[in-house]
Amino acid sequence: MNFSVQPVLENEEYQLIPLQQGDFESLYAVASDPEVWEQHPNKDRYQQEVFKNFFKGAMESKGAFKIVEKSTGDVLGSTRFYDYDESGNRIFIGYTFYGKKSWGKGINPQIKKLMLDYIFQFVDKVHFHIGKENFRSQTALERLGGQKVAEEEVAYFGEPTRTNFVYEIKK
Repeated sequence: MNFSVQPVLENEEYQLIPLQQGDFESLYAVASDPEVWEQHPNKDRYQQEVFKNFFKGAMESKGAFKIVEKSTGDVLGSTRFYDYDESGNRIFIGYTFYGKKSWGKGINPQIKKLMLDYIFQFVDKVHFHIGKENFRSQTALERLGGQKVAEEEVAYFGEPTRTNFVYEIKK
């Protein structure tokens, strides 16, 4: 891999900043609302002990970001690059979540555009794991041009395996 999966990415309004150990409290403040996780495959991530495991997995991935609103400095959520496949010339984007105050404001498409514009310099395909019951994320990916290409069991870091759809966006 001759590129970074953790650059600082930004537009006029938002920054993706590589996640650091000291970001736990500010990110957990966003993640502690049960509604944030209601459609995600693992619905108990709002619990601090469960979120600690999620955060540990994010740190160990070395591809995770906190999403920051530039005008306020507020942490809005998190996302990451993961599972780079050199032979398949693809990478995954996922583990994305936002606090409720960010929902319905067009933030996710801007964040995904930042990530896609960057990573398409290096790969031809980006895949996304989306829980089979996560209709909100499925709709969001379809609006971005994502096509459902597979269904598979995904073993999350330290969490139970769940059925996910795989969506794909090509360069």
